[in-house]
Amino acid sequence: MAERPEKHGFAKQAFDKIQSKYDVAQAQESLQWISEMISEQFDTSGDMDNVYKQLRDGRKLCQLMNAIVPNSIPKINSGENNFKLMENIARFTQAAKAYGLSDSETFQTVDLYEKMNLHQVILCLFALGRKAQKQGVRGLGPKESEKNERTFSPETLMQGNTVISTQYGYNKGATQSGIVFGNTRHM
Repeated sequence: MAERPEKHGFAKQAFDKIQSKYDVAQAQESLQWISEMISEQFDTSGDMDNVYKQLRDGRKLCQLMNAIVPNSIPKINSGENNFKLMENIARFTQAAKAYGLSDSETFQTVDLYEKMNLHQVILCLFALGRKAQKQGVRGLGPKESEKNERTFSPETLMQGNTVISTQYGYNKGATQSGIVFGNTRHM
């Protein structure tokens, strides 16, 4: 992980807000899912340090993607070269997007590699689990909803136009203008 200067002011507040969204239980659940999917035993505790340690090199993520979609990532880099490890993470996110995840459901490489936003990494894993579940693979989290379009006949649409909106209530244009409660006394 690169050494970054300590954040101050608004940057620190924003970073603290991002870090506060992290959920240990969700992280543990996602690591357990990865362990089952790739048939490999490892520490699945959900604390940030362990999640970072287990996923930092991107190998488990690539193996997970290959378990869901065989040969979706043909080459998984090994070794300790930082650029090769970041390439593993980038390949995972590209394969996840190709599988159907949107840009908002994936994460940036630095979010994981530099431990900037592990919450987004966990959200990505849950989104991938939902998509996998929809495709018939053992998934993670709740089932993804399906589209439920409704079509109404022209008669039904015309009936909606006959309803008078004031039947739902009307307050005769009441506003808060002129209210002086809480105002200072001007003498």
